[in-house]
Amino acid sequence: MKSLPKSLSDKLDERINANALRLLGNDNALVDFSSNDYLGLSISKDIFDGVHDYLIQNSIISNGSTGSRLISGNHNLYEITERAIANFHNAESALIFNSGYDANVGFFSSVPQKGDVVLYDEYIHASIRDGVRLSNAAAYKYPHNDIEALKSLILRYRDKANEVYVVTESVFSMDGDSPNLNALAIICADNNCRLVVDEAHALGVFGQKGEGLIQSIQVQDKVFARIMTFGKGLGCHGAAILGSAALRSYLINFARSFIYTTALPPHALATIFMAYKYLATSVLEKETLTNNIEFFRHQVKKNELTSFIESNSAIHCAVIAGNEKVKKVAASLQQEGFSVKAILSPTVPQGQERLRFCLHAYNTKEQVTQVLKLLANFLLYP
Repeated sequence: MKSLPKSLSDKLDERINANALRLLGNDNALVDFSSNDYLGLSISKDIFDGVHDYLIQNSIISNGSTGSRLISGNHNLYEITERAIANFHNAESALIFNSGYDANVGFFSSVPQKGDVVLYDEYIHASIRDGVRLSNAAAYKYPHNDIEALKSLILRYRDKANEVYVVTESVFSMDGDSPNLNALAIICADNNCRLVVDEAHALGVFGQKGEGLIQSIQVQDKVFARIMTFGKGLGCHGAAILGSAALRSYLINFARSFIYTTALPPHALATIFMAYKYLATSVLEKETLTNNIEFFRHQVKKNELTSFIESNSAIHCAVIAGNEKVKKVAASLQQEGFSVKAILSPTVPQGQERLRFCLHAYNTKEQVTQVLKLLANFLLYP
């Protein structure tokens, strides 16, 4: 087998020297403070059994979709599931993509056009950045959650651009914080900008039934598009873009990550459908998660852990500067039986390395208490 080109080997060596080389982990029996399965729906027996029964009752026996949706893969479960998703989210339409990454790349590579401007939060997800790079629009970032800086950019570009798209996340994956969505909705409406919000980490966590932050504050009618990802709060796979029927038609025709990929199999669609049905009818997991978030915040203050970023979501991060230091603390917690992951630069800016705690409905108060006491001790006596 031929060795890597030197340019690639050098890049790997740079990662190794910076103590930032990414490695695949193994499944373990540690207490989960790292997965995105906020409600525990990935292990829900009710959803698992419901999917099996639904497929049998409707005589759906299929291991695959056989092709893209525009060729042979558009199973009638797509229409059923997309209609249910749109109704749940008070949207005119929904279009399912194979993943959140596919949805963001598909949307941002095809919707913003030459002559348009995209204004995005500097902490926006990599999938959105990748999509924007593939578009023909000009793009400019603004400081994280800085409304005044965004206003200045809007005033600078609104009369020069054909369209201005303002892009943010309702819950940021690496900080767990949220922008002022009410203010963003008003600013965009007043300046004729199109607001696009990725709700990946809000679905299942916020709202009376887990609808997300946008619906919880009732500004969905002021948002041009919402991206809902199912691999987190819903515990399954795939994503959907919510918007107008015209936007849905446009994406079917021009979003390459939708057009040129094999469709999800019926089993995956049935899982999404049942997960939404479960979310609409069960509040126990949502209430338990909310209580766990509040308890975690209380314990952070009790243990005087001042390095945590303020968050009301299921994501809580303690900034511990330096790849080597944060990896050492994470390893110490893992040795004590807790799966807590270090987030290293360059995933986050240098000096902003952090421990990322993801909270779940199935975490206990005893587990939260113990892991934060251990963290306080490790930081005091490194």
